[in-house]
Amino acid sequence: MDADRTPKLVGTAWGLLVLNTLGSTGAETVVPLPRSLIQMVTMGALVAAFSLALALNLRLRVHASAFLFLLTLLLVPSVIASADLQSGFGALFRCARLALFVGTLWLLSRWWDGGPTFVRHHIRMYFLVLCTVAAGALVSPGAAMPDLYGGRLVGALWPLTPPQIGQYAAVIIGLAVLLVLGGRTDRRSAALVIVPSLVLLLLTHTRTATLGLLVGLTLAIGSLTLTSAAARRFFSWAVLCAAVAAVVFASALQEWFLRGQSEENFSNLTGRAKVWDALLAAPRTLGEKVFGMGLGDKSFDGLPIDNSWLAVYHEQGLIGVGLVAAVFVTLGGVALLRPPSLARACAIFLIGYCALASYTEAGLGDASPYLLHLTVAASLLAQPAAAASLPVPDPPRRRVPRWARTSEVT
Repeated sequence: MDADRTPKLVGTAWGLLVLNTLGSTGAETVVPLPRSLIQMVTMGALVAAFSLALALNLRLRVHASAFLFLLTLLLVPSVIASADLQSGFGALFRCARLALFVGTLWLLSRWWDGGPTFVRHHIRMYFLVLCTVAAGALVSPGAAMPDLYGGRLVGALWPLTPPQIGQYAAVIIGLAVLLVLGGRTDRRSAALVIVPSLVLLLLTHTRTATLGLLVGLTLAIGSLTLTSAAARRFFSWAVLCAAVAAVVFASALQEWFLRGQSEENFSNLTGRAKVWDALLAAPRTLGEKVFGMGLGDKSFDGLPIDNSWLAVYHEQGLIGVGLVAAVFVTLGGVALLRPPSLARACAIFLIGYCALASYTEAGLGDASPYLLHLTVAASLLAQPAAAASLPVPDPPRRRVPRWARTSEVT
């Protein structure tokens, strides 16, 4: 196989990483799945992904990446804080999982070339996940939109929460739109992904994913407007349609956005603000402030933190917060320095989406879909490795007969 081409099994390894980050908690499924079984499947997927990536890259050729280097450094506060077992043996298990996850990304970085290869893998894998969500809604509509979640769409075949489904749908919608604008796919193929994904996004009533999609696309398409006529047309039509929709469907949009919540509940972000205040007010030692409490389940006093920055501070301390901030600064800085291109626009979309979602979603400090999104952005911003130049043999020396040789005459 040509070393310059991406093997098809790289997509399989990427799909296994996606499976690992689907999680083991969520809504009740049509067929009850024990949590131990789900954890076995997800962890087995991670081990299989690492083994497959290692088999494809036995020579351990990796792409020099500041992004992956920062993720590797993130293991340091994670291990230090988890070593005292204050969060239990599960913290060390999560550290091992994060190490295996980052190691797999290092092995797959060999095929980072700034092209859309990993974007296509990303869209395919998450679209397959959304297909299972749609199938569950068709098989059992009651289980797919239970009263427990306020009638919002959940995973009825695999336990997925509305924010998860909304995140997956928003990300592949944005990437598919950008591929169409960049001429990397046809409109029919893109519509087969965008339309059903948009329907699922609306059924989840996920505000973070919707805002992330709009903001991310605005930033990405804005970066293309100076060089792409298609991007300028799309941006103009999108602004016009958004203005008309805001006027005509104002009440319906407000009702969808509020999800029947009171103003007080909406103002404190569905109770998140109370958890955040309690987390920040909790007493901590100097070591806990610097290194954190150890990797956990992204909760505080049994309640979800739902904020990446506070979750990282709680589990990996100020060092972890600094490293995650450095990830965004590095990726954002590289994206701004790149000339306008489709790869740059896709990277900006993913960075912008993750930055906005980090306010109400956790996951930037551990193996999660958000790290996979940022990994795709890093692969798009990577410079292709320069081809090694082959040594040029010296031209053969011409043999001169002895009689033709002249001696120097003094």
